[in-house]
Amino acid sequence: MSWSDKLNDTKAQLKQLNGAIPETVAGFGAIGKSVKKDGALSFREKEYVALGIAVATRCEPCILFHTEALVKLGATREEVAEVLATCIQMGGGPGLMYSGKALQVFDELSSKS
Repeated sequence: MSWSDKLNDTKAQLKQLNGAIPETVAGFGAIGKSVKKDGALSFREKEYVALGIAVATRCEPCILFHTEALVKLGATREEVAEVLATCIQMGGGPGLMYSGKALQVFDELSSKS
């Protein structure tokens, strides 16, 4: 299964979850909306942080969503790679393994933009 297929499957799962617990999902969505505004950090910078946390916590769906956001925000492969280098430095071996996944996701999703 491609990373794009996994992203679409995850979006479908979240749509079903929203149908089951709409107030909870809306509350989480409100948190997400509140951080998308530029402040001391730009939204793009916040997405780099989110990708780093996604890699560190080994959350594959989070890697998909935050990488997709970075692609849409115009992130470069080099910028994403530097974030992943920091993940490796902070996370050791697991960071190295999930950084490989995150770079594959970026390559696949950015080739479709």
